Amino acid sequence: MRFWTLCLAMVMSVMMTMTAQAAAYLDKTPRIGVISAFEPEWQALIGRLKDAQSYSLNGMKFVTGTLEDKPVVLTMSSMSMVNAAMNTQLLIDRFHVERIVFSGIAGGIDPSLKIGDVVVPARWAQSLETIMGRKTATGFVKPDWLTWAPYGMEAYGMIIPNSVVVGSAKHAPAPKVWFEADPAMLAVAAKLEQTELAHCTADGRCLDHRPQLHVGGDAVSSPAFVDNADYRDYLHRAFNARVADMESAAVGQVAFANDVPFIVFRSLSDLAGGDEHANQMATFMALASENSATVVCRFIRALPAQ
Repeated sequence: MRFWTLCLAMVMSVMMTMTAQAAAYLDKTPRIGVISAFEPEWQALIGRLKDAQSYSLNGMKFVTGTLEDKPVVLTMSSMSMVNAAMNTQLLIDRFHVERIVFSGIAGGIDPSLKIGDVVVPARWAQSLETIMGRKTATGFVKPDWLTWAPYGMEAYGMIIPNSVVVGSAKHAPAPKVWFEADPAMLAVAAKLEQTELAHCTADGRCLDHRPQLHVGGDAVSSPAFVDNADYRDYLHRAFNARVADMESAAVGQVAFANDVPFIVFRSLSDLAGGDEHANQMATFMALASENSATVVCRFIRALPAQ
């Protein structure tokens, strides 16, 4: 119990420090924050921006302007969880961000999905927020005192799923596994009509199917690039995951802590180890980035004004 109290105190201290040290906005216009992780995803969006004005913070570029006639600020989070969390917080601290939209690529976990498809999950978990269990005669186990680990979730050998303690101005710190996309934004995404998405790369390598838009379901993020068929199957069983990436759950946690609505669009560049031969990300990441950006632009166009 003392450990639990200490965890809560540490979280509250960090939140208070972040609030006290928040700097002034560089731009006071209420905007949609649009985040991507790395260059191909960024290139799929930045050319569509109008009235662009650039800012530099901590070596990161932030560009304000309009996208589909709505005020936005674009930035790259950089790849992986810590970068995504750090730069999402920086975006929130220095710009008047009312909503967050992430556009990027992912590995497909759900066997029904195909490369090029765009998935808009309803919620995200950190699949490697875990306990490395102690080996016993009956299997791997967590410490007895660790009472807030989620129950009923399948482990992967010694790797036992765990929750993360997080709070916000509206929510007392508590263990949390899932970070939910904003229901209102998810409803807008669900009403988007299917449209033609790219199925051929710039150098003429074509998919044998037409990519589709899928809204809803669960997804996972971690610092690990997943290219393993067994672990892919595990993520689908244990988390019912449709896709896996390296940023979105971290963005969701920061959005939750700051009470900023968020939603994520991910297009499949590969099948996370389920590909028939070698991993196909290098082949299809530009195509997937373009498909995600196409749907994101349609989504922003459909969003009602705040």
